[in-house]
Amino acid sequence: MKHIGAHVSASGGVENAPLNAEAIGADAFALFTKNQRQWVSAPLSDKNITLFKERCAGKFEPKYILPHDSYLINLGSPDEEAQQKSRAAFIDEMRRCQQLGLTMLNFHPGSHLNKISIEECLDKIADNINLALSLTSGVTAVIENTAGQGSNVGNRLEEIRYIIDRIEDKSRVGYCIDTCHFYSAGYDIVADYEGAFSQLDKVLGLEYLCAFHLNDTKKPLGSRVDRHESIGLGLLGMSFFEKFMRDTRFDAVPIILETPDESRWASEIELLRSLE
Repeated sequence: MKHIGAHVSASGGVENAPLNAEAIGADAFALFTKNQRQWVSAPLSDKNITLFKERCAGKFEPKYILPHDSYLINLGSPDEEAQQKSRAAFIDEMRRCQQLGLTMLNFHPGSHLNKISIEECLDKIADNINLALSLTSGVTAVIENTAGQGSNVGNRLEEIRYIIDRIEDKSRVGYCIDTCHFYSAGYDIVADYEGAFSQLDKVLGLEYLCAFHLNDTKKPLGSRVDRHESIGLGLLGMSFFEKFMRDTRFDAVPIILETPDESRWASEIELLRSLE
């Protein structure tokens, strides 16, 4: 049985995220633990932390909760000032997860901004992850694959593998696959479902798989453009989602919707469960 949810709002406090997840019939969810468009936010209060844990208890296990870091963070930035800000913000995000009793932090690896090589960018990302892991405990750094838009790295599985290979504590690193990004990056999960996921296992290993962002896509295979679509309304089509929901390899990780119409989330979750 799969655990399905969506990236729900934490407006008014992180403690509201479990309530919003429950309202759409989810048994997994993603959230931002701080304002994703600010470098610095107020610390979590004891009340925030206590209420969050109380509202998750008996309903949402930590292994099915996937916090996402700020979109401002670029761990691979070629600019030293941006590096320092990103590094500090990422460590703060890891510590927030630790305070909330959560076990993962999902993040986009970074961008080279056409100023340094891909390899230099990936080395910077790995170094920053290693630093963050050394200063925290109990939280796994979960690298999300990208569509490869602009100067973003992480669209090729080999790039994610390069980062993982350079992480000192392999027990605290993993990856999240966004199905929209995966298809847009050139992995044909529609026409060659088994081949694409066999390649995923061969390059990254399913043992490092921590989560899925389950999204349909508006853009074609290999477009390297990140445009999510509601389930079954995009180019992936219902046949893909039927195969995915019956694929028992993915039963142990959270399945998170980031589809664009949040008014459809409850019905999308119900639809996906009907396919199992």
